[in-house]
Amino acid sequence: MTIIELFKHMIAQKSETPNDGELLDYIENYLPDFKAVRVDVEDVKNLFIYKKFGDGDHLCFAGHVDVVPAGEGWNTNPYEAVEKDGSIYGRGTQDMKSGVAAFTQAVKEADSFNGTLSILLTSDEEGEATYGTVKVLEFLENNEMLPDAVVVAEPTCELNFGDAIKVGRRGSINGYITLKGKQGHAAYPQKAINPIHNIAQVLSNMAGVDLDNGDEFFSPSKFVVTDIRSGMEVTNVTPNELKMMFNVRNTTLTTQKEVTEFVAKNLVGLDYELRLTQGSYPFRTNTDTKLVKNIDMSIEKVTGIKPKHSTAGGTSDARFVAESGIDVIEFGVKNDTIHSVNERTTVKEVEDLYKVFKDLINMWK
Repeated sequence: MTIIELFKHMIAQKSETPNDGELLDYIENYLPDFKAVRVDVEDVKNLFIYKKFGDGDHLCFAGHVDVVPAGEGWNTNPYEAVEKDGSIYGRGTQDMKSGVAAFTQAVKEADSFNGTLSILLTSDEEGEATYGTVKVLEFLENNEMLPDAVVVAEPTCELNFGDAIKVGRRGSINGYITLKGKQGHAAYPQKAINPIHNIAQVLSNMAGVDLDNGDEFFSPSKFVVTDIRSGMEVTNVTPNELKMMFNVRNTTLTTQKEVTEFVAKNLVGLDYELRLTQGSYPFRTNTDTKLVKNIDMSIEKVTGIKPKHSTAGGTSDARFVAESGIDVIEFGVKNDTIHSVNERTTVKEVEDLYKVFKDLINMWK
């Protein structure tokens, strides 16, 4: 089976989170010389499959087979890989069955390696990610099987295939503010405490403000207001409280402590409650590591492009890998139609991604 045939087969399997479309069984059978371990939890399917060639490094390729719902308005069947004008259309073409197909084929064709090659797959990345990659990593740590380096094949390229890899990701801090007031009649504002008026006095100092200056790898951590609501939807009653939600995609320079201090500085003298949750933590892989240097060389060899090192975008399962103390990068096809109607990638990108991964395996010493 060629890389494109494998890719098309994967697209044709409907695998909306947490359904794996039986792809994990398929991949296990596709790699008969590899030892498979299933770490299924509740309705989430997880596969770790590996082969020890020698005593060197353990290189792992990781990803997810689950996809978001297709939605309405497609020009083609989202679960039929339709090839047209050099592109292949279907849900998951970019995010991220192209990556899964590319590294599965590259690993299958590896006839030698100075160490261990493995694949880690889950059906719970697009959802809560509670029972997916994190559970497999727990199993690997408990059994002293953690890899030395991991490539997550998420779509990373921007304008041209090969132009960017992710060497880290920002964290995500979610905030919930309850600003207290005193309900009253709108005709007697002096007898009430209006939380809307109070937040209006300071909102321009908070919304969209950078909490740090960023650095060469990270854009500044920005305070992004996502929701404000208050009142009883009547015109003659001032509200008793106001609720505001915000998100900070934080760098390594900003933590919950700095966010708490920022809110306190702007709401000084006001009666409020603040609750913070951390969806993910920022991380960055050292660019002098063997993993980054080798993937850079493989990409440049196949594409002629020296990739930039980026930390832009949202979160991925690479955050769990980094938390386990493992060097991790992300590299995949262009990211311009993920989660959208008529998601697509090109035949050449998938073939070249497979070539990059194959070269990475061959050159790893």
